[in-house]
Amino acid sequence: MSNSSTLAIRPAQPSDVAAIFGMIHELAVFEHLEHMILANETMLHDSLFGPHPVCEALVGTQDDEVVTFAVFFHNFSTFLCRKGLYLEDLYVKQAARGKGYGKQMLVALAQLAVERHCGRFEWSVLDWNENAINFYKGMGADVMPDWRICRVTGDALTQLSAGKPQGIPR
Repeated sequence: MSNSSTLAIRPAQPSDVAAIFGMIHELAVFEHLEHMILANETMLHDSLFGPHPVCEALVGTQDDEVVTFAVFFHNFSTFLCRKGLYLEDLYVKQAARGKGYGKQMLVALAQLAVERHCGRFEWSVLDWNENAINFYKGMGADVMPDWRICRVTGDALTQLSAGKPQGIPR
């Protein structure tokens, strides 16, 4: 593992939004989900730094260039009656991979979860991304085989909110 330069991890600042948004697009391309991006830099800025932030981000810089980011927020476990730290996305630029930066970001997030007295630190991974799954297992994560993510968006969300869920005979 080459460590020609060090990674400096810090909370994201408003000036990092463009770099983070660029990596979000790179991540979407990697996951073949670029068609799902509806966000823009202004929306990301407001989500992170607006009057009512809904998430936080850490960035990792190498020679003053943002090369990795992690966007996260708090969730809650009713079984533990404690908040958790949920990692929405972690991404390392292609040119910065193989240097241990992903591991350093996960460690920093785990430290933050412990500092904040979280009962859990969790995230999702695509089932086809074997490299990521093996990496996460190597970091001590349990990949939960019995759990599936349920999601309602767009028209289906609008219909559900009106009491008319799609797919259910009325």
